[in-house]
Order: sequence, then structure tokens, then C-alpha cells
Amino acid sequence: MRQLVFAIVCAVATLASAQTTQPNASPKPVQVAAFYFPNWHHHDGKFGEWDSLRNARPRFPGHAQPKEPLWGAEDEADPVVMAKKIDAAADHGIGAFVFDWYYGAKGPFLERALDEGYLHASNRVRVKFALMWANDYAYGRIDREKFDRIVDRIVADYLTKPSYWTIEGKPVFSIYDIDSFIKSLGGIEAATDAVKHLRESAIHAGLAGVHLNVIDWKLVRRADAAKVIAALGIDSSTSYCWPHHVALKHLPTENYVALGDRYDEFRNKMKLNVPHWPNVTMGWDPSPRMPADQPIDGRGYPNTPIVVNNTAANFRNALVRARAEAMTLPSAQRIVTVYAWNEWTEGGYLEPDRENGFAYLDAIRDVFGR
Repeated sequence: MRQLVFAIVCAVATLASAQTTQPNASPKPVQVAAFYFPNWHHHDGKFGEWDSLRNARPRFPGHAQPKEPLWGAEDEADPVVMAKKIDAAADHGIGAFVFDWYYGAKGPFLERALDEGYLHASNRVRVKFALMWANDYAYGRIDREKFDRIVDRIVADYLTKPSYWTIEGKPVFSIYDIDSFIKSLGGIEAATDAVKHLRESAIHAGLAGVHLNVIDWKLVRRADAAKVIAALGIDSSTSYCWPHHVALKHLPTENYVALGDRYDEFRNKMKLNVPHWPNVTMGWDPSPRMPADQPIDGRGYPNTPIVVNNTAANFRNALVRARAEAMTLPSAQRIVTVYAWNEWTEGGYLEPDRENGFAYLDAIRDVFGR
């Protein structure tokens, strides 16, 4: 009898343990990370780019401008506003916001969305966050002294936050322009030493290191890409958006499906010897950043062809293809990046608009689950 009771107790304990651990035992196979453009708050006497979006005009018959956000022109630096974004993202399968993080020669800017909005949102744990350092050379040269200041800042204020996005325990830090980084630091050897300092600083702060991700649009063009990857210890790459890699060939419009096919072809040929997280771009239309009376003639950004036929159904099909590609990656890096959560003035956004409602977010949820 005593043995029977013992067996029953053991069986109940085993079942309870299995029920408790099951969610962790079967993690979501693919993570979705959306790029977040943080210029929808008050700064420098302006309300971000809301005026540019509101004043956008059609440039040809059928051109769908201006875009109308379903939520209106809200201030992302308000934690309540950001909490609504976080809930919508989490409810539709997005696991991380990758904030475009600006720090140039004169210091940081466009920080309020992250510092005041996201980091003070009561529900921030629902969607992780990471930094994609937008280090375009146009913002000034970042020498080693300034880079060390950046390291001190990001380790203390961001990487150590409980809601920071990690891969295998390492916080993800992405660099937008690898060419500018290497050039600013004075060459590959100096850049390698700077990255070493970043990793050592993270470890000193009690972290497991840093997962270094690179936006590949400059990396893939380098003849010495393999050398750069090995020297800097780059862990992964991804794309910010399709037009970085695939030429927009037609004026005034480019077909979304054809553009996606060309991007997939490019991605399949690209060999960087590190995991590449496939990207899905929701759309492309930077015309709101042009003067209202300027025709689209392809003279250079933001005067570029406009992507059309980017319906929610076609976006969903692109997500399905990206998910299949991500499943071929190591389990910890089965990730799809999406352009973008809110690049309204470039035509790539997941936030609901008056024409489509939540259709693009619904597509993500349908493909990846909540």
C-alpha cells in the first residue's frame, strides 16, 4: 500500500512538473522584431514628422497619400501611448522593438520615445527592446573617445534593463552602417578593439557579453566582408528594408510582389558566413519627405519610385516565405525583422491606418501566432 501511495505521489508530481515547464519546453519557433523609428514626439519646436505626414500629397493618379493613422497624431513619449503600441504589438506576435538609436558627434538625439515612452510604459515586459545604432557618417565622426562614451551609456542605461532583448543571454546591439563605424574608428583593427571594449564592459556589468548584429546593406558590398566579420566577431546580420538591396527600376511605381521576389533572390545568393535574419518590408513611399510640388522622377532619395500593391495579403505571403527561411537558422536565431513599426513618412508601417485597420498586424499574428 505504501509503495502504491508513493507511486501515485510521484506520478502527480511528474505531471505537475510537465505542465509547469511545458511553455518553456516548446518555445515559439520564430521571433518577430520590428524596427521602430522614434520621431513622433515633441522636440526642437516640432511634433516629429507628423506635419510632414499630414501635408503629404498624391504625386500621380491613384497615389495613396496622405496616410491617415487610425490612432491619430499621438506623442510616443507618453508612456500611456507607448503602452497601447506595446499591447498591439504583443497581441499580434511581435516580440521586440528594435529602436533606431541616434548618437552622433554632438551626442544623442531622438531619445524620448525610448527613454520616456517605452521605459516608463507599465507593460513594457510584453515586448522586448533593443538598439540599432543609427551611426550614419552624416551625423559626424565617432572617434574612440566618443564611442567609449556610447558604451558607458548603453551598458548602464539600456543593456542591463530587464526588458532588453537577448539571444542566449547576450543583449542584441545592432550597427546600421558598418562602413561609417570602421572609418570613424580609424580602420578594422581599431574598430575591433572598440567592439572588444563593448563586450568587456557588458561582461563587467554582469551580462554574458553582447550579440553583435549588423545591418547588412554596407557589409555585403565590402570585398573584405569575411575579414570584418571575423575581426569584429559579428554574430548575425539582417536587412533594414528591401530597397537597400534591390534597385527600384520603374517610375513612378514599383510592384511589391516583384520587389519581394528580387529581394529573396538577393538574400539566397548572399553569403556572409553568419546567420542572416530575413527581412520583410511592409512598403516604401518616402514622398512625404519631398516638397509638395515636386514630381517623382527618381533623382535620389526621397525622390524614388513608390512601391504599390503591398496589400496585407501580399505582405502575409512575404512573411510566410521569411518564416520558412528563418526556420533554417540556428534555433536561438530564428528571427524575422520587419520594416517597420512606424516609418510612416517612408511608407513602411504596421500601426493601423484608416484604410487598412489592423490588417498588417493581423497578417503577422496569422503567420507567427500571438
